Amino acid sequence: MTATIVPAGADSRVEADIDPTLDLEAEIGRLRRERNAVILAHYYQDGDIQDIADFVGDSLDLSRKAAATEADVIVFCGVRFMGEVAKILSPGKTVLIPDADAGCSLEESCRPADFRRWREAHPNHLALTYINCSAEVKALSDIVVTSSNAEAIVRQVPRDQPILFAPDRHLGAYVKRRTGRDDMVLWPGTCIIHELFSERELVKLRVAHPEAKVAAHPECPEPILALADHVGSTRMLLDYVKRADGDTFIIATEPHIIHQMEKAAPGKTFLPAPGADGRCDCANCPHMALNTLEKLYLALINDAPAVDLPEDLRRRALTPLQRMLDMSGPADAPRAA
Repeated sequence: MTATIVPAGADSRVEADIDPTLDLEAEIGRLRRERNAVILAHYYQDGDIQDIADFVGDSLDLSRKAAATEADVIVFCGVRFMGEVAKILSPGKTVLIPDADAGCSLEESCRPADFRRWREAHPNHLALTYINCSAEVKALSDIVVTSSNAEAIVRQVPRDQPILFAPDRHLGAYVKRRTGRDDMVLWPGTCIIHELFSERELVKLRVAHPEAKVAAHPECPEPILALADHVGSTRMLLDYVKRADGDTFIIATEPHIIHQMEKAAPGKTFLPAPGADGRCDCANCPHMALNTLEKLYLALINDAPAVDLPEDLRRRALTPLQRMLDMSGPADAPRAA
């Protein structure tokens, strides 16, 4: 049994059917009210989608907020695994995603059959799995973690318990360095976006802006993290630039989060970290970019693409998610269904 994305039917409306004079924002608002829907937008979405969303944030936080609402429908503007997490936590709600092809390189690097074999080759290890993975891989894991709580959860694991960490090797290596856990075995997956940042070009940008501070996501390779003044999850990066001294920040993660940073700290300047060619637009996620206002509108019209999870798979994937929530303290959401 696997998770599936139920596509729109043959008689559903497509982008070519949309009247070019239609006020998409107004129509999305009308449909949201009629369907009793909540719209979620990840920080890596285009600004126009962020601005129309009910909630903007990271993947787990958004799913928890949606689960706490009375909405009947969740439209998750992000990528597939995020829609799956929303469905895991809200089994009674319809979960839609604007584009069925919006995937994630980390999820794609860690196929369930390969992950199962990896676990079987390390029978004495505890499997900690980054949330950027499929529901099937979550169901094969012991604890799911996020970039914001991975270090804290690893520190709770007894020192004599060896650990498997998947699928992001850069996040795993960062946590390994921070905790001194030499017994951590890392899956070799990476985020194709965070790998694009150039150490050489980042140094050059810092020389050009000596007053700038660097804020980096832990999915970045170690040479980038070594240059950072602050390393943290998307939410942590946003909090950092709001409170930190200084007026200029270089942001080493997907640059659409700068839209929220500019709203939160309008007097500050944010520079996207550059790629190997010195350009600062290399890290736009092509998967996130598949979502558009037009596709968001059509998802509400067509009631598709929709996330479908067999109940047995959903419950098995929920178990390691709930372990994470239980280990993350009282600030986290209450136990899910």
